[in-house]
Amino acid sequence: MPGVAKSRGCEACGAPLPTPSRAASGGKAPGGRPARYCSRACRQRAFRQRAERRDPPQTEPAGRGLPPSLDAFVGRERELSRLRTLLRSSRLLTLTGPGGVGKTRLALELAGSVRGARTGRAQWVALDSLRDGELLPQALAAALGVRERGGRAGVEALVHALGTRTMLVVLDNCEHLADACAQLAATLLTRCPRLRILATGRETLRVPGEVVFRVAELSLTPAGEDHEPAELLRSEAVRLFLERARTSDATFELGRGEARTVAEICRRLDGLPLAIELAAGRAGSLSLTGILHGLDDQLSLLTDGSRTGPGRHRELGAAIDWSHRLLDPLERVVFRRLSVLGGGFTAEGAAAVCAEGEGGGYGGGDRDGDKHRGRSRDRDDVGDGSLPAGGVDHIGRHDIAGPHEIVPRTDGMGHEGSHPLVRPEQVLRVICALEAKSLIVRVRGDEPRGAARFRQLSAIRAYGMDRLSEAGELHDTWSRALDWLAGQAAGAAGAGAFPDTAEGPLIEEQENLAAAVAYAASRADGRHVPLAFALARLQYGQEQLTAARALLSGVLERVQDCEDRGAALALAARSACLQDDHAAALDLAQEAVAIERTGRRPARLANALDALAAARLCRGEFLDAVAVFAECLAVVRTLGRPLDLALCRHHLAWALLQTGRITEAERLMQECLPELEAGAPVGQLTAALHTAGAIQLAQGDLAAAERRFAEVLRKTPAGESFHALYPLEGLVMVAAERGELQRSLRLYAAAAAIRRRIDTEPEAHWWGQVEEVVARVKERVHPSGVSAAMAAGRRLRGARLVAYALRGTQARSVVHDSADDESRGRVAAIGHPPLTGRESAVAGLVAEGMTNQQIASHLGLSKSTVSGHLDRVRDKLGVRSRTQIAVRVAGRPGGPESGN
Repeated sequence: MPGVAKSRGCEACGAPLPTPSRAASGGKAPGGRPARYCSRACRQRAFRQRAERRDPPQTEPAGRGLPPSLDAFVGRERELSRLRTLLRSSRLLTLTGPGGVGKTRLALELAGSVRGARTGRAQWVALDSLRDGELLPQALAAALGVRERGGRAGVEALVHALGTRTMLVVLDNCEHLADACAQLAATLLTRCPRLRILATGRETLRVPGEVVFRVAELSLTPAGEDHEPAELLRSEAVRLFLERARTSDATFELGRGEARTVAEICRRLDGLPLAIELAAGRAGSLSLTGILHGLDDQLSLLTDGSRTGPGRHRELGAAIDWSHRLLDPLERVVFRRLSVLGGGFTAEGAAAVCAEGEGGGYGGGDRDGDKHRGRSRDRDDVGDGSLPAGGVDHIGRHDIAGPHEIVPRTDGMGHEGSHPLVRPEQVLRVICALEAKSLIVRVRGDEPRGAARFRQLSAIRAYGMDRLSEAGELHDTWSRALDWLAGQAAGAAGAGAFPDTAEGPLIEEQENLAAAVAYAASRADGRHVPLAFALARLQYGQEQLTAARALLSGVLERVQDCEDRGAALALAARSACLQDDHAAALDLAQEAVAIERTGRRPARLANALDALAAARLCRGEFLDAVAVFAECLAVVRTLGRPLDLALCRHHLAWALLQTGRITEAERLMQECLPELEAGAPVGQLTAALHTAGAIQLAQGDLAAAERRFAEVLRKTPAGESFHALYPLEGLVMVAAERGELQRSLRLYAAAAAIRRRIDTEPEAHWWGQVEEVVARVKERVHPSGVSAAMAAGRRLRGARLVAYALRGTQARSVVHDSADDESRGRVAAIGHPPLTGRESAVAGLVAEGMTNQQIASHLGLSKSTVSGHLDRVRDKLGVRSRTQIAVRVAGRPGGPESGN
């Protein structure tokens, strides 16, 4: 009928739609379009129905879906968050890492978090049992429930079935089928626009657009630090161990003090999840201490994994063996030889140990003349040993045709001893291949001179050592390692007149050096002496004095007539000085000087004289020390070495200061400081800066002395050492002279507590000055105030102590542009964006030593908010650690004020 609105219903449910008045809307819904649905729910239902019509359900089965998770997933919260972001932005994401690092479990957890994962949108394809890459499309089709119809087979069937469906396909364990997986992934991603692939493997697929995520080991608590049990239990590795131990033994409980044992177990296992789970499985039959001791033979202990899991996950050795079988012959040779370098290695070190000299590298035992030699092998006349990428199991005997072909052994041996020769220039390429296959890992952190450093995880190294012994190459490989380390030690020893205080290249090789010393000692190898001597020097520099003297005693027993005896005696004398063994120090130094006077080696004589003068200083014989240092300076002048001359001038200046000859000492320091600041190691430079501060203190220039002591404190490496004690004690005397009595007592108590903890004695004359000043301060303060200040000082440690010591000093005005200052996050805040009020408050509380939880409670914030503020503080200040934040805050204008 004209003029009457036609009744309309909801297109989803058929319910009548309300008819708006014509006056209000002209017979149309708001917005100018006719209403089609009675509610938002009906609108959403209609949208889903249209989507299903565009993407109709497939007639094929839904596939196998994701396997169920039968155990709890522990840790990796940050990795999962990052991976979810990557999965949304990339279509091919590959998780790589060594065997047992948890790639499969992480992929399962990630896939399970995908929307619709449990309703068929995520499909799991396990490839560990597939051996032929040509059958990969059929295996994938079977896993996805795709059937061959209409003449379509293989890849075509997969493309037709997947079409425009939204799906995540997980390809688990791709490394043994890397080429086939790469080709199939590229094809499917090109032709199926809504498909995403998540792959796991021990190497990447190398497909365009692939995003690679390297799965690291679980987080560990740092070794060598005293952690509270609650802090230990926050480690992901410890949490996983406890979770699996409780599932293997329902009665398992962590006893008092056992958290540290669990943390040590996890550290020994490098945080490798499979190894940790297998170790935790022994908790029902072994005590935690028994498990820790059993890790001396990891591959034997870590067995009996899940019966239902892949075979490679039932034993740690099987997981590693799976990767090892995928290596070509050359890679296997280099892999097993690297196992002797337990402390890690650079490409240079790996080439020296893995590449062979003429006629070497197979069989067992030592060859004639090898056992006691100290010279390096000639590595020029070697064969070629590189391989084509596809492996060469079928190759027989070949002539050398180019730099990438194999040279099989011609020794007639058909077992493990037969392998290709390895040339030095091939080792870097093999290292890159092993790192890509996750059998070695890159060591992240400080890398001197840009040299990348790698290591094998402990379980992988144990497996490699077994293969090395089976191949009969153990002793030859160790022999090359000894040659290389001895050569490095000789280079360090010849660097200057005072090698005991130099920072040589062997600092990065200390763990390898210790293993080499033990091996050489067990075989009565002649290279034991220079290697042990080099290790003792490193231990002396790290204040491991008892260990250094024990090594030197063994060296001195073996070198009665050796040219190194004088140098060994000098180092033993210096070690005895630091241990307050003054009589032994003098005897050792005098013998060293007597030996070196008979030779014609002025640098060695200068070193012995320097040790003798140090022994005289320790005994308080200052005039005799000045005379010996003066003779040493005369000898060093003939060498033409500016840095050695500067070091000798500094030593003489310190001795002159003890005798009261301040003007002469100041002149010597003015001459030597520029050279030391330009090229001296940190330990030598900080000692010289302290001497300069002590001279200024003796002259009464408190402001200059304070700046020097603060500069030393900032340059001192992190951690408690005697290098930090002298500037602290200098600041004690500065504070006392300024009348800051409480501050003086606190710093004194903190320094004394450190001396007790690290068991080091100060030089008697210096300590006498400190004690005299503190005694005067105590006379001016009420006994209760002394006790309170001393108690507060003993509580100052680490970052809190550094921050407190730098408060009120003029350190904020001292700006250093050197690379050393930048690498350690020095005080200068120039060029950094300003902190907000809240960020400054958080940073100040960090400097007080508060934890994030304590800061949150103090400021009324959440713990996550505090973490966010700290992240921004780190970014603005360009630092990484809480200690560096504390140091920066202490030196910023407007930083925390001093308080008595």
